[in-house]
Amino acid sequence: MKTRLGICRRKRRFASREAADAAALLSPLSLRTYKCALCHHFHLTSRTKGLRRPRPAE
Repeated sequence: MKTRLGICRRKRRFASREAADAAALLSPLSLRTYKCALCHHFHLTSRTKGLRRPRPAE
């Protein structure tokens, strides 16, 4: 997924995929994580077409 610089600056950044997945699971929305090619951190996106939501940690 390609993120534009303006979008990247507005999104919350997570240092690890685990932290981003935890935030996605707490949200009432269906969110998934991805690594940004610009800032090399993880962001959340609502684009989930054809993708699975992360499983909760056991």
